[in-house]
Amino acid sequence: MARVTTEIRDHVAHVTLTRADKMNAVDPDMAQAIVDAGEALIGNEDIRAVLLSGAGKGFCAGLDVASFGKHASGGDQTDRIVARTHGASNLMQRVATVWRDVPVPVIAAVQGVAFGAGFQLALGADVRIAAPGTKFAVMEAKWGLIPDMGGMVLMPKLMRSDVIRLMTYTAEPVPAEKGVDWGFVTEIAEDPQARALEIVTAIADKSPSATRLAKALIATAESGASEADVLMAESVEQAKLIGGAHQIEIVSANMAGRKPEF
Repeated sequence: MARVTTEIRDHVAHVTLTRADKMNAVDPDMAQAIVDAGEALIGNEDIRAVLLSGAGKGFCAGLDVASFGKHASGGDQTDRIVARTHGASNLMQRVATVWRDVPVPVIAAVQGVAFGAGFQLALGADVRIAAPGTKFAVMEAKWGLIPDMGGMVLMPKLMRSDVIRLMTYTAEPVPAEKGVDWGFVTEIAEDPQARALEIVTAIADKSPSATRLAKALIATAESGASEADVLMAESVEQAKLIGGAHQIEIVSANMAGRKPEF
């Protein structure tokens, strides 16, 4: 059975983890399916946003325990883990980092739990909408491990150092309500899927070229580039948009009081 499904409707890619009977726990097949789904969207010029979700009661419960046990008892894992199979990442890191390479906004709808691998996957999205009471955890310490799925690239962009340390050292689940204060939950919604759909629909109605350049510009600003480089990037990207077909259509639509057509 497929671990992940992708359905494109109205320029929005709906990517769903479909291992609901296992709370969408990540085994090797699930990891590969998530990466394949993300990479398939990178070159898709038709999409304008992505809605990332998990079927069933939980977004993703983390690493599949059976898979963990197999690897833990398999001796030295250095070669498997250290090998760079996906650019700067290995397969498991790519599960989370691929979504930053998707050139359109990725909105995650999170319910139930987002533990370990699931937490880091959610952090790869641009925005996280969580149901009340959803629990998040950096779960690796429970198994005598450290976060190794891109968490140390993604967490510092969102969270204070003391929060990262507390969650990493203790593995204690954190409710979504606290996650808002701590920076890794964007907002709470009774129906995160419906709220995420509102957001991706609003994005899909905006200029596709402006949205893509906005995501690229934000990535530049977050990359540690110098102030001069960020200011230059603003100007260069803006120059690509002004007078372009999408920008002209937006202006015409606003003046006529109608919805733009792209």
